[in-house]
Amino acid sequence: MSTVHNAGVPTLIGSVQRALRLLEAVGSHSEGAPAKQLAREAGLPLPTAYHLLRTLTHEGYLRREGGVFVLGAAAGRLAVSGLQQKRRSMILDSLAHFRDAVGAPVYFAVFRDGEIELVGVSDTPASPAVEEWADFRATGHAHAIGQCLLAQLDEETRKDYYDRHPVEAVTQYTVRDQRALERRIGSLKRMQPVTERQEYALGTVCAAIPITAGDTVATMAISLPLHQEERLLCVVDRLRSEVGALLSTLSFSISI
Repeated sequence: MSTVHNAGVPTLIGSVQRALRLLEAVGSHSEGAPAKQLAREAGLPLPTAYHLLRTLTHEGYLRREGGVFVLGAAAGRLAVSGLQQKRRSMILDSLAHFRDAVGAPVYFAVFRDGEIELVGVSDTPASPAVEEWADFRATGHAHAIGQCLLAQLDEETRKDYYDRHPVEAVTQYTVRDQRALERRIGSLKRMQPVTERQEYALGTVCAAIPITAGDTVATMAISLPLHQEERLLCVVDRLRSEVGALLSTLSFSISI
């Protein structure tokens, strides 16, 4: 006899479903719960519950303490990962809003653990972002994002960055050396946009603004093709206005 498979019906694995119900039952008890109670709440026979609880404990998703089961480290890592994904989604949604508002690619970056981290980029086919052709983390001296982040650091932290990522020419327009870069950074006024012209990518101009969010050193930036250079300051001013409005609602700052 042939078996007819309905392509519209997903294949479900019962043991996985039962294990998930047990995890949900454990998660509903902050102080943990015994196996019999968990089996009852998950609607499982006690022998089946015992088998799954032992497996989940072995894999680190549960921990047994004083006769009750509580969530283990592996379950905690899943929760942290989920929170990080939610924060990233919030950031990308915000960047898309800024992109549409200013009509240019928008970048968000932070200085974290001694390195420049590009957290997110939002662009469109008609206005593509700058291609990362040289290691973005190591060329902070050459792009507006990096210069804006470096300008927010103290001298010792900047020196540590330079020691690991020396100031070197990326294009013929790149700042000449560390001394010249430090003079440029020293001349910046507080909260002043940082602009660069073809220092990282030929045919491109960029501008970045510092973002104040607690202790986080962050920046948001835009890029334009060289022939639209006259729009740069106007667009970055619009971005600063949009960012200020969103930061005031905490919807963006909480996600950083």
